[in-house]
Amino acid sequence: MLAVMKQKAAELEEVKDDINSSSEDGIDLQGIVVSFEQREGKPMYNEIMGTLIRILKPSEIELLDNSSQHAGHAGSKGWEESGESHFALNIEAEAFEGLSLVKRHQLIYMLIGE
Repeated sequence: MLAVMKQKAAELEEVKDDINSSSEDGIDLQGIVVSFEQREGKPMYNEIMGTLIRILKPSEIELLDNSSQHAGHAGSKGWEESGESHFALNIEAEAFEGLSLVKRHQLIYMLIGE
């Protein structure tokens, strides 16, 4: 039992080292996105990115705020403070392997609370 615990501790230390040695672009040594540049005044964007990166550990992620393209449409008010309402997401993650497109969308919606 003690040997297993020591092995797990060593593995966690390796993960910590990998995260600490991630490159400046927010990608760790295994090609996983581990951070992003937060945008001031965009709390919804920051929350979505943080949640998806933390849970899905994507190899690529791009989130575009398209709210300005929907001004005047239903649902365009968005979040009161920032006006964020519509986003386009491109993401690649191992978590999606074997899932249909619909299941992938459902997973994203569940994670961001839609």
